[in-house]
Amino acid sequence: MTSREIVHDKIHFRHDPKWSRSLVTAESGGGLLVCVACVLEMIESDDMASVRKSFALSGITEVLKCSPGAMRELLQQDHRVLMRFTASLMGMLHTVEDVSTLEKVQQVLVQLLLELQSEVSFRFVLDEIDKQLSDQHSPKGFQPTFNLLGTLVEAGRNVAHILVTQYGSLLGSLCSALLYPDEGLKASVLYVWLKLFRGSAAQSLPVAIRDRLCVLLLQTLANAGSPQLIRSCVGLLWLLVQLAEAVSVLMNCTDNQIMCHENQSVHTDSSQILGQNQEQQSLDCCHLPLILKQLLLSGDEMLQVTSSKCIAAVLVHSPSQYSAPFIQADIPEFLFDRLASTNSEMLLWSVYSCLVLLTEDPLFFSQCHSVYGIESLVRSLKEAQRLSNLEVQKQGLLLLTEILERQPPSVRLFPSGPGFVAASEAVAAGVSSSCLLVATQGVSAASALFRLNHQARPVQYSEVGRLVEAITDRFCELSPLSSTQRRSSGIVRRSSLSSQASRSEGFLLQALVCFQAACRLAEECASDPVLKENAFTAPSRQGPTQDSLESLCRCLLHCCDSIWIPTVTRMYERAPNAQILQYFYSILSSQFTLLPPLMPDFANKLASSGFFRLALEHKGLLCAGNRNPDLNASCCGFLQKLSMCLLSQSDPASGSYQSDVEEVENLLLYNLPSVCWRLSDWPSLLCEAPGLQLSEHKGPRATQYCVVIMLHLALQQGDRLLPDQTVFSSVLWLLHSVQEQGGCVLPRSVLRSALYLLAVTQDKSPSLDRAPLNCISKALSSCQSFSSLYIHHPALLHFICRYPELAEKFGALVLELWLTKQTQQADARTSMADEEGDAGERPEQKPDIETVELLTLKYPTVVLTLLDMLCTREPPLAERALGVLQVLLGGRRDYEVDLCAKPRLLQALQRFSVEVVGHGLGQGHTTQAVNSLPLVLKLLSVMQASDSSSSSSYRKTDELHFKLLYHVSNIAGKLTPTNVESLLPAFSYLYCCLSLCPAHCADRAVSMLLSNSGLMDQLQTVLSSSSAPSLSPSACPPSSLLCCSQLLLSSLITLQHVHSAQVHKSVSWSLDAAVERLLFRKRHTDNVLLVSGLRLLQALLDVDLVSAVVCVSTGSDLVEPPGVQDGALYPLSSRGVQCLSTALSGLLLQKHELLLRASVNCLSSLLGFLQRKSDTSVKHAVCQPWTRFLLYCLLNSEDGCLLHPAVLRLITLLLQRSSTSVLWEPDLLQVMEAAERTGVKELSREAAQALRLLLTQVQSSVLQPPPTEEHKQRVRNMMEALSVQTPVKSCSPSLPSNVLHVGDVFISLSDFALTTG
Repeated sequence: MTSREIVHDKIHFRHDPKWSRSLVTAESGGGLLVCVACVLEMIESDDMASVRKSFALSGITEVLKCSPGAMRELLQQDHRVLMRFTASLMGMLHTVEDVSTLEKVQQVLVQLLLELQSEVSFRFVLDEIDKQLSDQHSPKGFQPTFNLLGTLVEAGRNVAHILVTQYGSLLGSLCSALLYPDEGLKASVLYVWLKLFRGSAAQSLPVAIRDRLCVLLLQTLANAGSPQLIRSCVGLLWLLVQLAEAVSVLMNCTDNQIMCHENQSVHTDSSQILGQNQEQQSLDCCHLPLILKQLLLSGDEMLQVTSSKCIAAVLVHSPSQYSAPFIQADIPEFLFDRLASTNSEMLLWSVYSCLVLLTEDPLFFSQCHSVYGIESLVRSLKEAQRLSNLEVQKQGLLLLTEILERQPPSVRLFPSGPGFVAASEAVAAGVSSSCLLVATQGVSAASALFRLNHQARPVQYSEVGRLVEAITDRFCELSPLSSTQRRSSGIVRRSSLSSQASRSEGFLLQALVCFQAACRLAEECASDPVLKENAFTAPSRQGPTQDSLESLCRCLLHCCDSIWIPTVTRMYERAPNAQILQYFYSILSSQFTLLPPLMPDFANKLASSGFFRLALEHKGLLCAGNRNPDLNASCCGFLQKLSMCLLSQSDPASGSYQSDVEEVENLLLYNLPSVCWRLSDWPSLLCEAPGLQLSEHKGPRATQYCVVIMLHLALQQGDRLLPDQTVFSSVLWLLHSVQEQGGCVLPRSVLRSALYLLAVTQDKSPSLDRAPLNCISKALSSCQSFSSLYIHHPALLHFICRYPELAEKFGALVLELWLTKQTQQADARTSMADEEGDAGERPEQKPDIETVELLTLKYPTVVLTLLDMLCTREPPLAERALGVLQVLLGGRRDYEVDLCAKPRLLQALQRFSVEVVGHGLGQGHTTQAVNSLPLVLKLLSVMQASDSSSSSSYRKTDELHFKLLYHVSNIAGKLTPTNVESLLPAFSYLYCCLSLCPAHCADRAVSMLLSNSGLMDQLQTVLSSSSAPSLSPSACPPSSLLCCSQLLLSSLITLQHVHSAQVHKSVSWSLDAAVERLLFRKRHTDNVLLVSGLRLLQALLDVDLVSAVVCVSTGSDLVEPPGVQDGALYPLSSRGVQCLSTALSGLLLQKHELLLRASVNCLSSLLGFLQRKSDTSVKHAVCQPWTRFLLYCLLNSEDGCLLHPAVLRLITLLLQRSSTSVLWEPDLLQVMEAAERTGVKELSREAAQALRLLLTQVQSSVLQPPPTEEHKQRVRNMMEALSVQTPVKSCSPSLPSNVLHVGDVFISLSDFALTTG
């Protein structure tokens, strides 16, 4: 026999050639001669060497592999030869000892049978194996046979089915073979069983055989020592636990049944795989959990994985039935230990899955396995999050969720902060996972973690807030599937988008559940004083409020307001989801109890953003017909809290506020659940006549009331649920229906809402006729206190004043309430400004322009109502009325209003004259009169200050003006000097009358005032008190009163001089005190007081300090007796002139507008006085060195006063008096250049006029140094430009004859126009 022939030379010659064939094989590279008969004789011969047999089998293997069908054709020539060949090969399995030869025998048998594909051949083999096992008392030596059988079961078609259905005795032998002590044999037997159970044939396995196999498997596994046998047992066990019937047998096997030996040790590779000294169990104890427990203790990860998978597979069939044995065997404890010691994905997933099933049994928690393993679980979660397998992360978070949800409240998992923080960090990492499904499971775990019984002491509020923020950060990834995407996407793309949208919706739903749990936790902590205080917070925390309940509540509110609300409304704007919205509205409701101080702003924001409409539309869309009751309850709770929060912000004038709130709360509580109509159906609901209602807060009528309140609160925030005309007509119909019913009165809160709705929606509705007005009037009259119906809104004031029928009854009340509320709001704004900044820097309060704009020209009769309030009501209300009238009557107004106001004021003055003056103080209404008198006088001052002497109304009411002047002067003359509150507006009014009086009336006015000795006494008292050195500052009159007195006195002096009026009583005035104030006390004197003093001094200088009205008194310092050198200046002296000039120069440098004008005018009058008295004195005054210094300071200042009219007028005065202090260069040239840079057209009219006068004076003056021809030409050019800009005819004092209001002082600007003479 050569390497290219499979024949035996000694016997081949006697074989029939049909059993031989020459084949071509790829491996041999040529021909191969094969003789089946030679091979058969060689394998059957006992004398043949094992090597020859092995060579022959190798050749057959090569033929079967490289020449498919060749062996089949040779052997199928005679069936007997085929059977003999097969039997001989099977016989070799028991006779051959060489391992490699045995492998070749198995290989040839398997390949041959697979090539034949004959059921007869397979049956023959199975029969031979069955026969061999039956003939032998022991399975010893059958390991190769079992290996062959296992291979055939796996490779042969229908072999497994034939085996389990027709060879029961062989299956029994396979079971019996497991009792043989040879572990290699057992492994080969288990190999057969593994192949059987991996196919569908296992379903046909006889029950008795299966049950016997289960018992024997446990026995084998319990006593297994080799790694191969253990793995085979575990592999078969894994397949068996997939079958419910097998699990039942396995779990009910006891030690007695499997005859387990005590203290049997099992080793693998010199290390223990199963623990020694196995614990002896009772006869009734299940043995499988202990076996699996030992596998968990092994060092083989594969065994640990399979063990945990087997436990999970058993529990899947019936957790309630099989959990207890595993828990009693402490399996959870060992599973948790495995979590703490591995980072294998498979092991982690298996253990997680097993523990998830075990948590379904309460025994798991009662034996504190959760407490034992929570730390290991959290640590493993952090490891799992480093792995790439997202399913492991998801399963771990699921286990944590189950434990947190099922843990009994009496046993804490996190007694201290670090444990809770670690769990929170693990959950936060899950929430931040890139997979949305893992993040969803993380959010579910966070929901369970937020339970109160899981909170450590102290409560880790900051960790809860961080978890909420981590969930919130994922919202940017959520996007709904739009209709455009649905239309444009293909089938695959559409499915992907739909899946993504579904995952987003799942995440959002779970996030809402979690947020609700966080809100619930905050509410529960707020109700527990210990948890709210959180007193045991470590002092090392970074901030005092980091772990406070308030910080958590603020975090929840911020996230809800900025992220959650926009996200939910955006995602479900078009396709609302009832479950999502239920949690959403529940969360919104919770916010109202967490941070009550911030809820007014939050409620206003929600209401103004349309949340009334949103919630009501969701109720109508999803809750009609008793659908989605949970969503309905959630919406109702939200709407009620929102409504009550908005209602609590109102501030009704009556004391019935609390009862009204309870009334609204009950109406909403009992009727909101039934308001499940679409908004379009509301008008028909309001127009129904429901009939008699037995309950006050329940029934169809109460439902209508509830709808009215909803319409009111929504509209109050700008959310128009229905068109205005519809609301107006529906509310009118409701009022009519209630009144027709008889004996039924609208609740006060509903009537208030109805009144508000009528007022706000009136503009877009037709005017009412008598019947609806009577209905409204009757409804309003049914309320005992109209103030309890008042809502501060301009539309309500407009509505009442619009209809005379309503204004007659309720106009004064509405106006009074309106003014009161306006004042309260203004005071609140002022207080807020004071808190935010320096109270001294807050701006002056603006007048009530809103009221004026609302009432001006629309309802003139309101002016009379306001005047009545001013004259007859208590000071607070009278002052509010004054504020409105000051704006209304103080500006440009129509003649009719003026005519109705002044006569009413004249009547009030006449009454004051009688009550205050005639009867003295303290009798009857005198106190009220005295309180109202200052207000009336203030109003008269404002009206007078706004009148123009050239206006038609002034000319038509000359007589009325004179009467008013008469009564005011009389009252002022008879008031006590200490009554500053009345004297000040009286003097202001008198001063305005004189300043603005037309020429044809001035003589009568000044004569009447000068004839009033009481008035002159009052002026004398004020002037004397202000200059008396012995009086303390508190005893001196207010500066404002002194200002008015000085201004009034200056007008009297001027007009008396003009009209030569008779003076009955003079006033004494100290020139020393005046100059002293100007010279030494100007820094401590109010600018307005300095201005009024200068005006008085100017008036006196204009009459050469000699007037019948004022007797000027001077001291020895300012005056010298006649006859001396400067007696011509009497009553001044040269030193007095110098002091006065110095004082005026100092005031010029103050650069205050009025003070600058008054100083220049006074200086002009002083120079005129000196000019008239002594030419030498005037030239001496204007040529002093300080005059040059004054000019230098004014012309070189940085505030742009170079072209100020007063400065230009001052220079003109100095030039007119031939002062050498004014130089062409640099003074006048500097002015010229400034004017050229600015441009003539940019100058004010007054500045252009002053500049024209200055240039005119320049042309006629001799200057040093003299100007060049170029300069003169520049002067002429500018004069020409000014001639166009300011014609000669307009060159007159140019300040308008209006009045400036500075504090409590009125100043006529015409008195401070720059003089030209």
